[in-house]
Amino acid sequence: MTGFGSAAVTAGDVTGSLELRSVNSRHLKLNFRLPFGAEAFEEPLRAVVGDRLRRGHVDVTLRLTPSRDATGAIEIDEARLASYLEAFRHLQGSHGLAGIPDLDLVSRLDGVLVERSLDPVGSIDAEIVTGAAQAAVDELIGMRSREGERLASELHERLDALSVRLGAVEELAPLRLEAERERLRRSVAELAGGVDVDEDRLAREIAVLADRWDIREEIVRARAHVAAFEDLLDLPDDEPVGKRLGFLSQELLREVNTIGSKSNDSRIAHHVVEAKNELETMREQIENVE
Repeated sequence: MTGFGSAAVTAGDVTGSLELRSVNSRHLKLNFRLPFGAEAFEEPLRAVVGDRLRRGHVDVTLRLTPSRDATGAIEIDEARLASYLEAFRHLQGSHGLAGIPDLDLVSRLDGVLVERSLDPVGSIDAEIVTGAAQAAVDELIGMRSREGERLASELHERLDALSVRLGAVEELAPLRLEAERERLRRSVAELAGGVDVDEDRLAREIAVLADRWDIREEIVRARAHVAAFEDLLDLPDDEPVGKRLGFLSQELLREVNTIGSKSNDSRIAHHVVEAKNELETMREQIENVE
């Protein structure tokens, strides 16, 4: 299910953000984008996000930067300073120059006093990062919950449309046998040259067709699956139902396909096609459900 969540990361002179972006996936897949040197944060972040999300392809992005006015530590390049002093002593000995280097001179020497840039990764603890991850997950779940409410409403509408199709099929099913009875009677009468039709023989043929075309069990099972689907949609938001909805949609499609194979009627076939279209749309939407 799609969603987005973010939280600020702050520790001393380090600021940044942690972002979660989720897109549809049948399983949970975590993709980490961390600063160089922050690989140790991956496992704590995986534990936090994986503990609260069940489905979705989730990008976890951590950005860390020193604040604009942050200053790094001032260090002395001892080797460079030693080289300067050695050069000064050589000048004194070679040219008879007086004086000794003082602090003012040393402080102005190029490359002796070095400002080391602040390491943002080394300046922040994993607890701060995982705390931000909890806040980002809260925001993402809130967005997904709002999307889930809209999705549940649409799935209810699809189920209502599917139930209408099943009801139409149920009404049309008995009419097939009456139409087939009359067709057989006319065919036999034409072949027999006006001789009376053997009603017993005709009844036996219709009975065989009735058994072959019987779709009552498929209708009953399909309606049971629809009812179970409705019950799952009405469960609390924190109850994962995506996989169970996927299973029920597969079972519904199985029953509708069987009805279609037994239909032998253009009107029923039309309703079967429309029912399968509804189920295909539902299947795509269920991939968004956790």
